[in-house]
Amino acid sequence: MASTGTPREMDAKLSQLASLAQKDRTAGYLALVSEILARASQDSITDDLQLLVDTVVNQDTVSLAISRQVLTELVKNLDTGHIADHGLRKHIIQGILRVLQPRIVSYEEQVTSLRFQLADLLEAEEEWTEAARVLMGISLDSGSRSLPEDEKFCIYIRIVRLLLEDEDSVQAETYYNRAALLSNSTTNRETQLQFKLCQARINDYARKFLEAAMRYHELSWAADIDEEERKELLSSAVTCAVLAPAGPNRSRVLASLYRDERSCDLPRYNILSKMFLDHILRPAEIQSFEQTLKPHQLAKIAISSNDRLASTVNDEEPSEPSSSKRTGPSTVLDRAVMEHNLLASSKIYNNITFRGLGSLLDLSPAAAETMARKMIEQGRLKGTIDQVDKLIWFCGGKEEDDAQGKAGGLGEVEHTTEDTGAPFTRRWDMQIRTTAANVETIVQHLAAKGLIQTTIVSV
Repeated sequence: MASTGTPREMDAKLSQLASLAQKDRTAGYLALVSEILARASQDSITDDLQLLVDTVVNQDTVSLAISRQVLTELVKNLDTGHIADHGLRKHIIQGILRVLQPRIVSYEEQVTSLRFQLADLLEAEEEWTEAARVLMGISLDSGSRSLPEDEKFCIYIRIVRLLLEDEDSVQAETYYNRAALLSNSTTNRETQLQFKLCQARINDYARKFLEAAMRYHELSWAADIDEEERKELLSSAVTCAVLAPAGPNRSRVLASLYRDERSCDLPRYNILSKMFLDHILRPAEIQSFEQTLKPHQLAKIAISSNDRLASTVNDEEPSEPSSSKRTGPSTVLDRAVMEHNLLASSKIYNNITFRGLGSLLDLSPAAAETMARKMIEQGRLKGTIDQVDKLIWFCGGKEEDDAQGKAGGLGEVEHTTEDTGAPFTRRWDMQIRTTAANVETIVQHLAAKGLIQTTIVSV
């Protein structure tokens, strides 16, 4: 059995090695490293290795060439699993790094390797932030040693991924921006997918839900990713699309997800279909969806002082006891649902009173008017506000005109309409024309695929 080693014994061995000629010292130190790592008793391994490292690094009698060779061998042995105990190996690496820190410039290669090993150990313990900090300490651009750009890119991406595990999106975005500058430095498919996933998750944490939904959906088609992970990415895309601000851009993303044949197998398909079809969402459906959200997706939102002031203006009419007193949405989900229900109501009603909209959205009448005004100002809702009669008038979108003009492969068709002075009749006629044009488009697609045959009727 190998000796356990004591401080006195270790000092004696190091003194004996110091008396050897320079050409013999390297072999002696390497043999001592092997002897320490081979001990059955692990009680004194950490102290003896630190003493050995301190001797070869800080003693003027040991040349830099010898110390680097000894440290390289020690780092190699640690990396290849000579120390099986997880906690002991971590403790040894941390001790060696403390000794090397004052002279890190002379041992950058060895320190970098030790930091990678320590980060692996911390990641295995799910100490995400600590692992990221260890990697942050690696010198990527020094005068004596500079890593290739593709290696820097991989390190930045790993730091971002670790920080996002602990939901530190602010610091993660800093390192993501550094990685973005090097995104063209690698052709490795796995690394590129990790980069895109980090981009989607950062957008998610930053509440840029529309961009996050598009990135998640794009990744859900990647064949390199496991089927179960792709399903999870698609589910994340649906969640972000639901939380995105209501408007034409979100409608396009919802349409893309709704038409994805894989979406019907998701638990969130019900709320996706209702949002795509512009159905009003009910409280029970919202509560069920809320239970699936992550903490950052349930973040509280603050109402601006101007909106709060506008939402608390007293109505001239006395308020009903049952009317809501809420002056605005309280969470991200709350806002998304209110904006959706407001947009959905514009598809159902020609106009609605402030009080009626407030009852629909669970807001005070003034707060409902404020939400509608902001959406109209931002181009996400087509309509006008009559503050005298306390009405919101909804207008038909230009999308209907475009669909009617281009459907059926007719291209740009100029239409002339007679001004009858009856706006609701014109709107009804427009809906009939749009429906007829859509039916014509469906028939043409079916005929092109040979699913139906056109019959010529002779008179």
